[in-house]
Amino acid sequence: MSGHWTTDEVAGHPVDIYEPTTNNDHGFVLIYLHGVHLQTLHDQDAFCTQFEQYGLPVVCPQTKQSWWADRICPEFDSEITAEKYVLDHILPYIERRWQATPPSIGLMGTSMGGQGALRFAYKYPRQFPVVAAISPAVDYHLRMKEGDAVLSGMYRNVEQARQETALLYVNPLNWPRHQFFCCCPEDERWFESADRLQMKLGSMGIPHDYDLETVGGGHGFAYYNLMAARVVGFIAERLDQERRRLV
Repeated sequence: MSGHWTTDEVAGHPVDIYEPTTNNDHGFVLIYLHGVHLQTLHDQDAFCTQFEQYGLPVVCPQTKQSWWADRICPEFDSEITAEKYVLDHILPYIERRWQATPPSIGLMGTSMGGQGALRFAYKYPRQFPVVAAISPAVDYHLRMKEGDAVLSGMYRNVEQARQETALLYVNPLNWPRHQFFCCCPEDERWFESADRLQMKLGSMGIPHDYDLETVGGGHGFAYYNLMAARVVGFIAERLDQERRRLV
């Protein structure tokens, strides 16, 4: 037996939904934030197998190349930012459909979505106490130097974008209780910023789990799939820790 994918509409935008054959007993739900190439998890068996194993419904909003930022991205929506969309529409949708509210909601992302997931968790650790990021594109402002048209339409300059990267939202007094991120050492574009994030968290004494050693071919789904079991397992385990902490 295996779960199935459907597509719903939330506030005028499509949302992919994975429903496992049997939902977990504690009402846990996972939000997945996609990468810049907008690839879904539909045909990624490595992830779907884990969702099925842990009985996790998965909600996958589609926000174009918004970088999940609190900035208007016209190709996504002319009135609401991707960040506000998740907070004001996706979270209430999850509550209506599965009666799940934080801290029973995990957050996971890859690449563009990985940095988005971390930034969400650093800005809103009470709403997102459990977060995992695969190959997070933390220093996404560097893409503006390469002429990224979408980002150039969202920010005045590179420095303005840098000021909104996940690194600058790390709060030494308020952080997500459970965070994991990983990046392949062969990922020439994004490894350095992931390594810098790890060093910053370590120097501030903020608890975190990470893997910057496993080699998996660089940036892309070959590596994401390699890390799927560890990442989804981390989320399921830590959601249960949160549940037991509140009992």
